[in-house]
Amino acid sequence: MTTPAPTGTSAAFLQPAIDQALRTVEQNAAAYGGLHPDCNSHGEVYPLRPPREVFSPLHGKRPSTEGENVEWTSGFWPGTLWLAYELSGKDVFRRAAEELLPSFRERLDQAWDIEHHDLGFLYTLSSVAEYKLTGNAAARQLGLDAATYLMRRYLASAGIIQAWGNMDDPDQRGRIIIDALMNLPLLYWASEQTGDARFRDAAYTHAQKSLQTIIREDATTFHTFFFDVDTGQGRHGRTAQGYSDESCWTRGQAWGIYGFALSHRYTGDPAFLEASRRLADYFLKHTPEDDVVFWDFALNDVPGAERDTSASAIAACGFDELARALPPEEGRVYREASLRVLGALAKNYTPKEGSPSNALLLEGVYAFSTGRGVHEANLWGDYYYLEGLARHTREWSPYW
Repeated sequence: MTTPAPTGTSAAFLQPAIDQALRTVEQNAAAYGGLHPDCNSHGEVYPLRPPREVFSPLHGKRPSTEGENVEWTSGFWPGTLWLAYELSGKDVFRRAAEELLPSFRERLDQAWDIEHHDLGFLYTLSSVAEYKLTGNAAARQLGLDAATYLMRRYLASAGIIQAWGNMDDPDQRGRIIIDALMNLPLLYWASEQTGDARFRDAAYTHAQKSLQTIIREDATTFHTFFFDVDTGQGRHGRTAQGYSDESCWTRGQAWGIYGFALSHRYTGDPAFLEASRRLADYFLKHTPEDDVVFWDFALNDVPGAERDTSASAIAACGFDELARALPPEEGRVYREASLRVLGALAKNYTPKEGSPSNALLLEGVYAFSTGRGVHEANLWGDYYYLEGLARHTREWSPYW
């Protein structure tokens, strides 16, 4: 079990940032009215999620409706609401989060847009968080059902959870991505809840396969990696959102820092803790002087390169998770780095007073290669920013 982060004056400077964030989240909860915001802002303002084509193996294709629970990012909005509830104690946030749960039930039951590994992002922050905070049995069951559905993507012959696409898709078969490390806690939790070791074994094996292949010798990471599904042997690494196959996408590195630390928490395997530490050390060594990274480490010396504040927010949470797992003197450097990054985000990358923005954290990058969400806020950046603030100012127990 994770030891709660200590409270103290060292983090007191973050309280105004929390107050600002809570005002924004409360305004958004009223504005969205039980619907879902888009994955990223447009002109620094989140609209409702626009219609798009969605697929279900049960029903085929159809257009979604405005504000519908689709895409991989929907869980970050209820996750943000649950954080706001814990930080404020205000029932308005709890009610808003609870109002969203039926949309996650319907989405799973009808299998809309869930043929991917991101059920952990979707259901840990909506269902598991609600169960942990309220004891809602329906939320618990939904989390377990989501974990069961995620197990469909586990290829036992290779020991991996396939990231994307139909399981027989030749372009995607045997492909993992570093982001999936953050989806494994759903399986670890399901195993703890049910006593069924299959969930834990799948998560543990996938994490071990990631450890063996997705980290390069210099402690940088591939975004994605392909396996031979018959032998389980690694084939080659690729990127999907980084600058190149050989570069290090900063958000992926941050997923690795946090994700390996979480697998260590659930398994006690020291190799995961060491991996998290190696990735963290590289991240910190290559972070610019203002403590916020560009969207790929290959761009550190490129004038005018775009930041990705979401990568820094994720890393700040990962640093703190790592610090909690280490002896106090060893963990101090990572806890201080986490505080430093959050302070820089709060000071330089949040909307100024009077801004029309309804975001918590600006200057993120969703996918530079497709031009999506560049110089914009995104839901996961907002979530991890607020989680980081909670980690340092409350005795906060992770949803993951």
